[in-house]
Amino acid sequence: MSDEMVGVLPDEKIIALDQLIQNNNGPGAAIIILQKVQSMFGCVTPAMISRITEYTGIPESELYGIATFYSQFRLQPPGKYLIKACCGTACHLGGAEKVARAIEEYTGAAEGGTSEDGLFSLETVACLGCCSMAPVMMVNETVYGGVTPKSIQKIVRQIKSREKAEKSSIGVLEGDDK
Repeated sequence: MSDEMVGVLPDEKIIALDQLIQNNNGPGAAIIILQKVQSMFGCVTPAMISRITEYTGIPESELYGIATFYSQFRLQPPGKYLIKACCGTACHLGGAEKVARAIEEYTGAAEGGTSEDGLFSLETVACLGCCSMAPVMMVNETVYGGVTPKSIQKIVRQIKSREKAEKSSIGVLEGDDK
């Protein structure tokens, strides 16, 4: 274990990552390892890719190639609120492009990315299975149907207000007057 890795990944993540790699190491294991790392940690960071290379000998370039080719992989941690914008046929006909643009505008998260404040991540998905409610978006596990740019603005404002109130109450509990 290199000192550089210790500085990038907390010890408990290094231990869990090493165990995962040891249990899944073998020919053709790259995608399986990346999927399990993504499942366990929520993303596949550059430090994790370096660690996988160190243990398996799979070149970093190959791992990056896989992680950037398949949309299932994230190279940065997801936001606290994962927004999935449906782009299925019914949603497409109902204005999915406008919905996705509005989500990007009001959250600051580009498609496939995370907002600077770390609150929101945006993914477009083929179908959320709620076609009768199109256009649809999902925020974590909550489905919102018949969304419009205006309703998206309202939903995002409500989330941001809750976050601000939560931060304020935590600050008061810790004796911070901000």
